Amino acid sequence: MEDKSIKQHYGLLTALSMIVGICVGSGIFFKADDILTYTGGNVFLGIIVFLIGAFCVIFGSITLTELASRTSKTGGVVGYFEEFISSSAASAFGWFQLWIYFPTITVVVAWVAGIYTTMLFGLSTTLEMQIGIGLVYLTFLFSLNYLSLKTGGRFQNLTTLIKMVPLIGIGVVGLFWSSPTPEIPSGIAAIGTSSVGLGWLAALAPMAFSFEGWVISTTITPEVKNAKRNMPIALTIGPLIVLAVYLAYFLGTVAIVGEEYILSTGDAAINQIGTAILGANGESIMLTFVLIAVLGVVNGLTLGFIRLPQALAMKNMIPMSDKIAEIDPKSELSPSSATAAYMISLVWMLLHYLTQKTGLLSGGDVSEIAIVFSYLAYAVLYLKVIQLKREGIVQSVFLGYIAPVFGTIGAMVILIGGIFSNPTFVPFFLIFSLLICIAGYFYYQKKVVEV
Repeated sequence: MEDKSIKQHYGLLTALSMIVGICVGSGIFFKADDILTYTGGNVFLGIIVFLIGAFCVIFGSITLTELASRTSKTGGVVGYFEEFISSSAASAFGWFQLWIYFPTITVVVAWVAGIYTTMLFGLSTTLEMQIGIGLVYLTFLFSLNYLSLKTGGRFQNLTTLIKMVPLIGIGVVGLFWSSPTPEIPSGIAAIGTSSVGLGWLAALAPMAFSFEGWVISTTITPEVKNAKRNMPIALTIGPLIVLAVYLAYFLGTVAIVGEEYILSTGDAAINQIGTAILGANGESIMLTFVLIAVLGVVNGLTLGFIRLPQALAMKNMIPMSDKIAEIDPKSELSPSSATAAYMISLVWMLLHYLTQKTGLLSGGDVSEIAIVFSYLAYAVLYLKVIQLKREGIVQSVFLGYIAPVFGTIGAMVILIGGIFSNPTFVPFFLIFSLLICIAGYFYYQKKVVEV
């Protein structure tokens, strides 16, 4: 069941800002030091890691444009599975996105916003304080995106523009920086550069998080004006902008504070960069930009997530579909869909708190459950594009063969990186995600039999 009455609220700028705004804003600020750590402080290897990330996303997104331009199905990637694979496969992937992908990434980024808030205002840095602030942000942004479609879109556009200021600014300043690197603060152990061998492959996991989110923009495809033209443009240009911004920031930070300072201080390196560039108040100014950037990511995630239960319900792929598919004429969204997304997020926030409190995931977080598996799912669609080329539906050799083959290779690289980064838990994450997909598959099969 598709809703033909969905109105088109958004233009190319919002679709583009969702891709750039979700990718850029959280991962780059608290994962760049992880990437440098895994490469042993080798900047060249760090650049290679970012290029691999762009390689995976760019060829993957270009490939998906071939599907985006050939369907009007709702649900983003779920709609692509429905149109080009099967409705049962769409239900399987939809369950993965509903129960794992969206909520885990959303709550982790909201938690990160809580972390930067405590840093900015000098609040207690306890996990409870960070989680509590994250819950406030989560509640506010879910409410904002439900109560006002246009305000949510405008907030996304505004935060995307604001977050570019420090990222590009640091890159530009780094080009002309000539001052000596700062001394490592007392009480912090100095960590020097080292040879890591193949251990640098583990940097692919934080890199994948840094680039993650680009595909979420596809969830608003039915609400984008001239979507068959604008979505392919956004999916192609967006990742290129992300790559340019990431490289500028990464190289700029290294130029200003040096590899050893970043390796030793981790996420706190951004504070020193702010002070070095802007003086005494630089740390607060920089943290303000970072917080706005991270909130922009949470907003983009919630903007997409509140629509997912609604899209699945319209296809009768989840329990209580009749209720969840009902759209409120005033908000033009389903109140049950927004509520379901919010409640699922609360459950995962609790699980995230427990895993962080107990150290269960050995330094990782619940978002790692989703990211590696999602790339494996995208690979199924990449292979479908190759089939469409063989059938003569896709005409271009580049779009029909080269892009999907490279996209598939990229997905396999992400899988390898994920296993290297957390060999104990990533296999468990993959099995858990697969079981959720199987549940969604058989749920839809059962509903078809009942009908």
